[in-house]
Amino acid sequence: MSKIRILPDQLANQIAAGEVVERPASVVKELLENSLDAGASRIEVEIEGGGTRLIRIIDNGEGMDEDDVLLSLERHGTSKIHTDKDLTAIGTLGFRGEAIPSIGSVSKMTIISRRADAELGTRAEIQFGKLQKVHEAGCSVGTIFEIKNLFGNTPARKKFLRTVRTELNHIDEVIKNYALANPEITFSLTVNGKRTIYLDNTLSLEERLSQLIHYNGRYICIGDEHATTPERRVYGFLIPPEKLHTGPARLRLFVNGRAIKDRMMTHGVAEGLRGFLMKGKNPAGLIHLILPPSEIDVNVHPAKHEVRFGNSRDIHYLISQAVASAMNNEQRRLQTAMFGHNKPTATTVPVEREQPVENPFSPVPDIQDRKTKNAAPRPTPMFPPSPQMEDRQFSSSEPFIPEPPHDLPAEPPHPGNDIGLFETCEPVPQTERPVAAVSKPQEPAQPASLLPKAPVGHGLQIVGQFSDLYIFCRNSEGLLVIDQHAAHERLLYEELRQQYLGNNVARQTLLFPETVELTLFQVQLVEKHQEEIDHMGFSLREFGGNSFIISAIPALAGQANPTELLNDVLEQFGSESNRRDSGDRIDTILSTMACKAAVKAGTTLSHREIDSLLNRMARANLFSHCPHGRPVVKQFNQNDLKKWFHRT
Repeated sequence: MSKIRILPDQLANQIAAGEVVERPASVVKELLENSLDAGASRIEVEIEGGGTRLIRIIDNGEGMDEDDVLLSLERHGTSKIHTDKDLTAIGTLGFRGEAIPSIGSVSKMTIISRRADAELGTRAEIQFGKLQKVHEAGCSVGTIFEIKNLFGNTPARKKFLRTVRTELNHIDEVIKNYALANPEITFSLTVNGKRTIYLDNTLSLEERLSQLIHYNGRYICIGDEHATTPERRVYGFLIPPEKLHTGPARLRLFVNGRAIKDRMMTHGVAEGLRGFLMKGKNPAGLIHLILPPSEIDVNVHPAKHEVRFGNSRDIHYLISQAVASAMNNEQRRLQTAMFGHNKPTATTVPVEREQPVENPFSPVPDIQDRKTKNAAPRPTPMFPPSPQMEDRQFSSSEPFIPEPPHDLPAEPPHPGNDIGLFETCEPVPQTERPVAAVSKPQEPAQPASLLPKAPVGHGLQIVGQFSDLYIFCRNSEGLLVIDQHAAHERLLYEELRQQYLGNNVARQTLLFPETVELTLFQVQLVEKHQEEIDHMGFSLREFGGNSFIISAIPALAGQANPTELLNDVLEQFGSESNRRDSGDRIDTILSTMACKAAVKAGTTLSHREIDSLLNRMARANLFSHCPHGRPVVKQFNQNDLKKWFHRT
């Protein structure tokens, strides 16, 4: 006697239900997809008892006649595919024909449906997989599904359900996903007689998102949701990185209107936000991906939560570029809001071609090394700089102009600073440390009182500096607070990155080459990554054993300790987390260099230095976040201030 047997239809349906119907939310999802495929413009969902007592879904779609109602109860009965060729270009949400018989096998199910061309509809009652009644019934155009006593004949399955609240949260999530995938359709959810969600089709996608995730702030807009071309496109809305909280965040992903979970798409969004997301924070919002149906395979998961892309690499690039482009547009918007003008088109010229501007923050090739042992007799400048200026970066293209001497009047306090909250930079007596040579002859300094208060470029009124870290400015919107270290770090990072990508990282030759002792592991890293290390602006050569000589370092990191800088670079090359993605590793190294080179917290800045920093921000392509994702600037408008003091 044969051991292999053909399973009865009822048992086969129960097995299929184990894959398709995991919990009440699975039933809601499958039936919602049928309603959407039927062309419904209004869908109502009613839930009782967490979904096990009652699930009722009412739509105004095209409906079914009696024959279609009965055929829908058969396994693999579907109107959505006819041949094997249809599987290569599925344009509907459902297609297998397993959902309705699977749901009917584990519940008491009633179907009521009528087509627009029929006077009466059809009512069918199914009890745990067995058809009980079929007869005509008066009803509206569309379809009503009633699911009662879910898992009533499989108590073991019912036992594994979570609490009522948890199951309702899963149902709520399904409704939200399909409401965001179809903003042109009205959705409502009623739980135990109380309406909890109502989304009219007059709401825009952005308004729906705000209502569903309870966020009323501004979004980063990705692409154009109303565009019909090209055939491969991305659109959506992301919460600005500075508004995100540490921990898991909710990023909703859709492919051709289908809600999915996909790590590659999530990574593509994060890649587009590189340099804007702080560690531990994740993107939040929604992303719609539109592709030709022939380029995706949706038949890879029983519940259709996952899809397979024909070319994942291209999709990843498409998403990351769309997000990166949106962030660039956001930078232009912020520049207009902060500085009151659009960034000139000339800023698209590479950094090395920009005209020299006053900037005391970037280094020059002959800048003094931090270590006293590298010091050598040098020309003494006309006016002694402050200790803070010795530790700061200067640029050969943007020469340092010294502070006024003691006998010139100090810069007068700005209006409103008479209480001494913000300090101005006063000249500091010469220290014992050697002074760096300047790159061009000194000129008599202009009295600070004659310096322009609002130089052309940033257009801000400088209020002052607080805690030697935060710069306070005023614009037409209100009060701006800028983190000087984060702002300078981003500017240096972008310049370093541009030099690296252009294979022209400027080097600073050390007056006294520095000898460094490396571990055996570090020596192996140097041998393995010698070309990349040289490409970053280091000049490194062996000196016997584990000793190496550093004769040059990147000019933009000229004030960093050469040994510490090299050790940081080697640490990144040896980091386990950076071995897979060389792009991430290089960005991490460059951001570390920029961080060490940037003006530090606790450094007093003069009015002139603040002007220079603001001018560079006004011209920069990216400036709103440091390379590690920390925000650079915070705007407080008049309404914010009024709320603080209860003046609204």
